[in-house]
Amino acid sequence: MRRSLCKFFSLGSVMLAAGGLLTTGVAIAQSKTALLVYTAVETDAMKLYKDGFEKANPNIEIRWVRDSTGVITAKLLAEKANPQADVILGVAASSLELLRQDGMLLQYEPKGFKELNPAYSDTNRPPTWVGMDVWGAAICFNTVEAKKQNLPKPESWKDLAKPIYKGKITMPHPASSGTGYLDVTAWLQTMGDTEGWKYMDALHENIAQYTHSGSKPCKQAGAGEFPIGISFEFRAHQVLRSGAPIELIFPKEGLGWDIESSAIMKGTKNLDAAKKLADWMASKEANQINTNWWAIVAYPGLAKKMEGIPDGYEKLLVKNDFSWAAKNRERILNEWSKRYNSKAEPK
Repeated sequence: MRRSLCKFFSLGSVMLAAGGLLTTGVAIAQSKTALLVYTAVETDAMKLYKDGFEKANPNIEIRWVRDSTGVITAKLLAEKANPQADVILGVAASSLELLRQDGMLLQYEPKGFKELNPAYSDTNRPPTWVGMDVWGAAICFNTVEAKKQNLPKPESWKDLAKPIYKGKITMPHPASSGTGYLDVTAWLQTMGDTEGWKYMDALHENIAQYTHSGSKPCKQAGAGEFPIGISFEFRAHQVLRSGAPIELIFPKEGLGWDIESSAIMKGTKNLDAAKKLADWMASKEANQINTNWWAIVAYPGLAKKMEGIPDGYEKLLVKNDFSWAAKNRERILNEWSKRYNSKAEPK
């Protein structure tokens, strides 16, 4: 009897201990700060950012809301009166500049900010958005399909408006894709308003489809669906590495570009955690992750040579006024949609 009682009490002690551990585990899980992060970063990068940040900050958990830049921008503007996101990460600087002008972003200088290239962050001090990496326009040209269809290799943006390319080109929709918007704003800034729209009218005649993703045109070119895709250098590099028969073309007039950036939403209820994420994104560790995909990163001296990306790539980037791109966003997108939306990919 005594032995049975001893066993009973021993078992009870174990159960109590296990219960205590379970309660402690629940308490730890509940004590984590859930940080809602709106992002447009490529899915390739999301896990690495989350794992790296949460390892350094075990009491904070990133909860992602991911979509393309245009969709995330529209969502943030729609939620202006009642912001949901704590942090924005990997969204175009041209979009964050629009949010800054609307008073939606917190000014905060993250730890390590002075180590970053100031050309790739907000010029205000403290900054409202901080650059992570640069992405620029590129043309993916399927050499096998081009040979079959007797298409010459284009060397410039203006070449793409030639009648020989009719129905052979896809490009991103600028209202959905940050890549599409950087193309349109670069053409308008470098060619001027009148000539820029005239060029896009001619290009439209050759467009088969405007996609809702900046990556998709290059993937389509790589798969041979269309011989030419206007995309960006990260995805072009990835498709080339996959073995697709494409050549990367960087038009001689120069490249539109934007900056993947991070920012803290004004009014966040998780300010300390949001600042920690901003600090980590400005770190050398986070920028080292960026070098897996990007030819230009905010932390100087880290970027690596990438297949298909020419030396002096940075010098190909056109002069870009982010403030102008933000202030004129609604006007540009309305005019673009009125002219060209008939060829938009179905959503």
